[in-house]
Amino acid sequence: MRCTPLALLALCLTALAGCASSGSRLATANALDRVLASPDRPAADRARDVWRHPRQTLMFFGLRPSQTVVEIDPGTGWYLGVLAPLLRDNGRYIAALPPVPPEARGMARERARLDAVLAARPADFDRVERAPFDPGKTEIMPAGSADLVLTFRNVHTWMAEDRAAAAFAAMFKALKPGGVLGVVDHRGNPQVPQDPKARSGYVNQAYAVRLAESAGFRLVGVSEINANPKDSKDHPKGVWNLPPTYADGDTERAKYAAIGESDRFTLKFIKPR
Repeated sequence: MRCTPLALLALCLTALAGCASSGSRLATANALDRVLASPDRPAADRARDVWRHPRQTLMFFGLRPSQTVVEIDPGTGWYLGVLAPLLRDNGRYIAALPPVPPEARGMARERARLDAVLAARPADFDRVERAPFDPGKTEIMPAGSADLVLTFRNVHTWMAEDRAAAAFAAMFKALKPGGVLGVVDHRGNPQVPQDPKARSGYVNQAYAVRLAESAGFRLVGVSEINANPKDSKDHPKGVWNLPPTYADGDTERAKYAAIGESDRFTLKFIKPR
């Protein structure tokens, strides 16, 4: 087979693109390592890396420091503490925050803790942006603006509030065509029918996939990065028996500590072009 100059050029360009992509991934991995090892990162956050695998999880989702990244309801800022410093100089980190009803005291305390976290490290968090997350009522941001939307352990909450479909639709709208949605949540037992309210905190993986696909997403990757085979998923108070919540206090604390944090699915979707 004769190789023409044009064919050789095409092969060279393909090889160069592959090298650039590999180099970009390596640069991102190195940047993540620096953020995760930063002395400014709280020891309590670092202690949970063994369960949350932030480096592997974010690399699986295709994170790059130049992206516009939306994190849905960051809670008290565990992943924010990794993402915001990484994106600060060349990208954008946007915390999509649900409204806090006056009667939701627990939610108000959580938001106050998040505010304190942001105020405590201005050098890392001074460029954190906020956006509303109230599916069906407001848009997160202008349609087609985000490169990557991330949601960690929120799907079961949306199910409890009967707004899972609206949440996935809002995330779909915020993403650019070709953009990525990364979803992590407590994985239920597929032999147990899904409770539509997810009262145990567990969500069957196939159920979560259907929710995303119904909004228009296409599943492109499944990872076992956050799997925990020790989790039997049949605890009296659901996932909240496990660390870090320990819903029963010191009752059988050693038993649940030995199990560790929940078994979790890690799903990567794209918004088709």
